[in-house]
Amino acid sequence: MKERLVVIGNGMAGVRTVEEIIARDPDRYQVTIIGKEEYPNYNRIMLSNVLQKQVTVAEIITNPLDWYTENQIELINHDPAQVLDTTTKTVTTLSGKTISYDKLILAMGSNPFMLPIPGGDLPGVVAFRTIDDTTAMLEAAEKYTKAVVIGGGLLGLEAAKGLQEQGMEVTVVHLAEWLMETQLDETAGKLLQAELEEQGLHFLMAHGTTEILGEDRVTGLKFQDGSSLDTDLVVMSIGIRPAVALVRDTGIAINRGILVNDYLETNVPDVYGVGECVEHRGTCYGLVAPLFEQGKVLADRLTHQADIKPYQGSTTFTSLKVSGADLYSAGNVTNTEGLDTIEAFDSANRKYKKIFLEEDKIVGIVLYGDTDEGSRYYNMMKKGTPIDDLQAISVLTAPGCDGAAGGDVLEWEDDEIVCGCNGVSKGEILRAIREKGLSSVAEVGKVTKAGTSCGKCKGEIQTLLEAELGDAVTAATGICGCTDLNRDQVMTQIYAKHLTSTKAVFEALDWRNPEGCPKCRPAVNFYLNVAWPAEHEDERTARVVNERMHANIQKDGKFSVIPRMRGGQTTPQQLMQIAKVAEKYHVPLLKVTGSQRIGLYGVNKEDLPAIWEELDMLAAQAYGKVFRSVKTCVGKTFCRFGTQDTMGLGVKIEEAFEYIDTPHKFKVGVSGCPRSCVESAVKDFGIIGVDNGYQIYIGGNGGTELVEAQLLTTVATEEEVIDYCGAYLQYYRETGIYGERTAPWVNRMGFDNVKTVLLDENKRKDLWEALRFAMAAKGRRDPWGEIVNSPDLREKMYTLDNREKVMTGGSH
Repeated sequence: MKERLVVIGNGMAGVRTVEEIIARDPDRYQVTIIGKEEYPNYNRIMLSNVLQKQVTVAEIITNPLDWYTENQIELINHDPAQVLDTTTKTVTTLSGKTISYDKLILAMGSNPFMLPIPGGDLPGVVAFRTIDDTTAMLEAAEKYTKAVVIGGGLLGLEAAKGLQEQGMEVTVVHLAEWLMETQLDETAGKLLQAELEEQGLHFLMAHGTTEILGEDRVTGLKFQDGSSLDTDLVVMSIGIRPAVALVRDTGIAINRGILVNDYLETNVPDVYGVGECVEHRGTCYGLVAPLFEQGKVLADRLTHQADIKPYQGSTTFTSLKVSGADLYSAGNVTNTEGLDTIEAFDSANRKYKKIFLEEDKIVGIVLYGDTDEGSRYYNMMKKGTPIDDLQAISVLTAPGCDGAAGGDVLEWEDDEIVCGCNGVSKGEILRAIREKGLSSVAEVGKVTKAGTSCGKCKGEIQTLLEAELGDAVTAATGICGCTDLNRDQVMTQIYAKHLTSTKAVFEALDWRNPEGCPKCRPAVNFYLNVAWPAEHEDERTARVVNERMHANIQKDGKFSVIPRMRGGQTTPQQLMQIAKVAEKYHVPLLKVTGSQRIGLYGVNKEDLPAIWEELDMLAAQAYGKVFRSVKTCVGKTFCRFGTQDTMGLGVKIEEAFEYIDTPHKFKVGVSGCPRSCVESAVKDFGIIGVDNGYQIYIGGNGGTELVEAQLLTTVATEEEVIDYCGAYLQYYRETGIYGERTAPWVNRMGFDNVKTVLLDENKRKDLWEALRFAMAAKGRRDPWGEIVNSPDLREKMYTLDNREKVMTGGSH
């Protein structure tokens, strides 16, 4: 006879524990699950996505009714437990059904806290906790126009954003001075508020609600200061309380929650607790990952596994699922008096990082605007990795350090967490891939739950799949909605089937849209240029608008003209010519660009060919995904610190590689000394002159995602610099994803791999030969000169009577 296991609670914690038990010993128990709601088990984390109409209710069901049947589980649904008798070992439900147990798991979860104020029971006052709550909010949004969310925490903000996206005017009322005050410090909290205000949300900070107004339905709120606010809907999101009412007077010890030990045992034999209803070492957890960690320990205990590791408590993190407002918080960020900190704040781009340290170990993390390093910091904190040998800048930006998790998930230890929402480690994902024969992110999610909540870890899961399975992995997503094929799969077919036009690719590879789309047309055109430089004729119509027009389109529909000034050098004659043209065509803005050139901004489309002709200068191609510019300092000729002729080398590099297409814009910096006045350390290809030659750095990015370049090698001559640059360009062209800068490309490919390829003389020679062949086949022509010398193109593309219908958007 199987033992009878009864689980009170059909939520995420209880059902996950049952899943873990079945995985360990499927025949040990006859399982009965008692649930309060009418639905089978679902992912409560995804309710905000349902409210925002990103997914349906059906899509967040994690264990459909068939799962209960297949695993011989009795589900008593929509009939909550009403009476628990630990003496007779029975549970009685609201309908009067009595179930006996040998082992009992208490997993009742928690209840939303509702303010005990007048009007709190009026129609139109709801919580945000269940599917029914979410449905009620969506129905209200169809009938009414104004909503108030009481509570500026994580769930409250997600509720506010969801209601706003359904067309409601939403105000968030919060008692504290800044949002999410238990997860964020004041700087991050106020950055978040500013971001959400720009998105249209309203806020009343430091406001306490004293009364909900209305008779038959809510009509407004009244506050402590005597002011009031009209509303049609009130959502209370001010915290949760462990659901412990069932166990009162049963002999089971409770404090805030049901008290459990490190094996999730209560003080009553054969009664266990898991999830939000329990209190472990003084803490009640309201996030999913700790509940899943508890479930694994309890499953080990109930299936009598050897070497059971006791539950030691959890380190939690918070991530906001609101468009345009990325934040990440973990560990201790509130009780921080006496802690050391490392902080970086880019107010212009609203990016903020703050790391709290105790005895040179991370104990708290606040990230806003750039959360990519969240997993690295979290794993360093969880493992107690010391940072005493690292500089502050290395902590904030380095991809990895001293064995800590870095940007490349392949370098992580198996016990480090990939999916923080569901507490799934790298090792668990790899074991599932190997043992279950998984080949896609979706399959990994189904088996392990990784990637099924906020989804931010899907890239890491895909990387692990690719490392394990190689070509057998199923693509996570295609290069666009027209296909499920990714870049590598498209390139493989281009070579294998000798496809030489975008039309041929779309037909042969069963594109959903036979004409392609603005995302895939320029990408496929680039891949064809790289694969068959002598056979593929560049397709102008597949280019983005900037590249078709050979000028950057501005927000007002006018264009910029930026002539090439190799190495940042110019002449008096060029300066006078630029001035004459600007004056003649009433150019509203002349500006020295960040790449040491002079730009003419606000040019009319029909004036472009004449301006190019009268300037008599080459196009700098400041508008395309191409080799862009070489920024230089004055070097040893004029600077007393300079060690090399940087301007001369910069000119040679531009002459060698101008007009070469690349996956994304490619910028070079040549500095004459380690002071690096041209910021060579944040360039795609950076050169720093030293006494014995040139240091070469690769993979830097000074744009929206600041990435420090890494030292590739040191060479003695200019010829070697150009040699490495050419090989690096071609390797990037052959393996880069269209639209991918060199910084993420180097990270994806692995710096050590890129370095190994470039330092191999034979491989470097092969890459150079491929680049020379491509340059010879395509013919590197000045695009402005081509237009100036072609009356047909001038007429077709630039006259007002024959306007080209161009795609919106472009390369910046």
